[in-house]
Amino acid sequence: MSQPVFKSFLIVVSMLIQGSAWAQGGLPIVNMVDDGTGSTQYSLTLQLVALMTVLTLLPSLMLMMTSFVRIIIVMSLLRQALGTAQTPPNQVLLGLALFLTIFIMMPVFSAVWDDAITPYFDESIGFEEALLEAKAPFRTFMLNQTREADIAMFIEIAGNEDVTEPADVPFTTLVPAFITSELKSAFAIGFLVYIPFVVIDLVVASVLMSMGMMMLSPMMISMPFKLMLFVLVDGWTLIVGSLTASFAVL
Repeated sequence: MSQPVFKSFLIVVSMLIQGSAWAQGGLPIVNMVDDGTGSTQYSLTLQLVALMTVLTLLPSLMLMMTSFVRIIIVMSLLRQALGTAQTPPNQVLLGLALFLTIFIMMPVFSAVWDDAITPYFDESIGFEEALLEAKAPFRTFMLNQTREADIAMFIEIAGNEDVTEPADVPFTTLVPAFITSELKSAFAIGFLVYIPFVVIDLVVASVLMSMGMMMLSPMMISMPFKLMLFVLVDGWTLIVGSLTASFAVL
């Protein structure tokens, strides 16, 4: 993709929040109203207020539709398993999760740019068609990462009996099913990450108990061993590589 991915991402976001009225005639920002005395009053339009409200929630909504959820949860559980409190700090974990998300979602962003944004700017397709083209790559990605049981549960809750194949799943049903499936995957990976560090804690606690050092915190002794194990096995490379590989088609 020749354009920067951030520009592509921001344009996709703007397309998702636009309406057909905006695409056709523009969104009025300020209304001028004559109060009857010859003076003019200015007021913000209801559309602008709604747009500003959506913009505050949009980053969270977009992150819920990408690989960010699984990555940040696994990273947080890894930090807890290491017992390093606030190391790495939250800013480092968020930055790592964000750039891994961009790396994993690059094919999706590229497809949106090539199939929806570029034709829309070239005026070869309309807004409605561009919106459908922009949603298609995200739908494919989420369908590939969502368990069928989660989709079936939300379809049953919604009472939508017309869904017979993945293409018929409504977008409003697919998103919560995707988030639920991502939470399951993240906690499953986190459980596997926790196991070796729990073993080290048990061994250190048993040794200290046998030596009669019950007043000494096992955490103080086990943390250097956990850090040494994590460094020796090249833990960051294993975690990042496993997370990236986990986004294969289920």
